[in-house]
Amino acid sequence: MASAQEFEKVLDQSDKNVASFEEQDSALKRFQHFLHSSPAAVPLIVLILSVAAFGVLVGGKFFNAYSLTLIIQQIAIVGIVGAAQTLVILTAGIDLSVGATMVLSAVIMGQFTFRYGIPVPISILCGLACGSLCGFINGWLVAHMRLPPFIVTLGTWQVYNSIKYIYSRNETIRGQDIEEQAPLLQLFGAQLKVGGAVFTLGVIFMVVLVIFLWYVLNYTAWGRRLYAVGDDPDAADLSGVPVKRMLVMTYTLSGFICAIAGWVLIGRIGSVSPTSGEFANIESITAVVIGGISLFGGRGSILGMIFGALIVGVFSLGLRLFGADAQWTYLLIGVLIIAAVTVDQWIRKVAG
Repeated sequence: MASAQEFEKVLDQSDKNVASFEEQDSALKRFQHFLHSSPAAVPLIVLILSVAAFGVLVGGKFFNAYSLTLIIQQIAIVGIVGAAQTLVILTAGIDLSVGATMVLSAVIMGQFTFRYGIPVPISILCGLACGSLCGFINGWLVAHMRLPPFIVTLGTWQVYNSIKYIYSRNETIRGQDIEEQAPLLQLFGAQLKVGGAVFTLGVIFMVVLVIFLWYVLNYTAWGRRLYAVGDDPDAADLSGVPVKRMLVMTYTLSGFICAIAGWVLIGRIGSVSPTSGEFANIESITAVVIGGISLFGGRGSILGMIFGALIVGVFSLGLRLFGADAQWTYLLIGVLIIAAVTVDQWIRKVAG
C-alpha cells in the first residue's frame, strides 16, 4: 500500500514538472512570437540600453541636446540610404551599389551645374533621374534576367563607381563655389536650432521619409505585395502579384532614394566629391541587419533600420567621448551584426 502511495506521489510530481515545463515553454513561445510580430523591438531595446550605458559611463557630455542631435545628424545619410536598402532586402535581395549610385547622382548634379552651366533645378532633376536609372538597371537584371541580386549589384557597384570617377575626372567641386553659385545644392545642409539641439533639413527629410515608407509598407496594398514577394515569390505570383514589376519598381525606387541621398550628401559635406560615401553600402546593410530586418526577405520594419543606425551612432559617439580607441566601435558593431543574424535565425526557426 505504501509503495502505491509513493508511486502516486511520483506521478503527481512528474505531472507538476511537465506542467511547469510546458508553462515555461509557452512563455518562451509567446516571447518569440512577440519578436516575430514586432521585429523592431530588439533593436529598440538595444538602443535604449546603449543610451543608458553610455549615459552612465560618460555622464553629462553624452546626455545633452547637442550630443544627442549630433548622433542624428551623423546618421542622416545612412538612414536615407538604409531606407533604400530596406526596400530591396525586404524582397530577399540586396543592393551593393547604393553608395555608388548616391555619389554618382551627386556628381551628375554638380557637374551639370558647373561644367555645362545648366540651371541648378534641372541639374538636380538629372541627378535624380540618374539614380532612378541605376536602380532600374539593377531591377531589370534581377527580375527579367533572373540574375542573383548579390552578383548584379556587385557588378553595377563597380560600374557606377568607375563612371563617377571617369566622368568627374576625379575632381572635387569646392564648397565655397557651390555656396556662391549654386546654394540650392546645399539645401539639405541648412540648420535649424531648437534650444541646444541642432537639426539639419537632411535630418528632417530622413525622418519624414522613414515615416512615409513605414506607412506605405504597413497600410497600403503595395507594401503588402512587397512583403509577399520577399516571403515567397512563387506564392505571390500565384496569388496575382506582378512579381517582376514589383522587383523593378523596388530597385528603381531604391535608386531614386539614393539619388536624393546624394543631394543630402552635398549639403552634409558642403562639396561634391567622387570619393565621398565610400562605405555607404556597408553602413546601410549594417543598419538594416542590426535593425532586425531579415536578409531572407519578407520580415522586418523600416523603424528597426533607423534604430540600427542610431545604435551605431550611439556607439561611435559614446566610445569617442569615453576616450576609447575607434577600433572598439568596429569590434562591437561586428558583434552586434552576428548577434542580430543569430536572433533572426532563432525567431524564424521557432516562430516563423
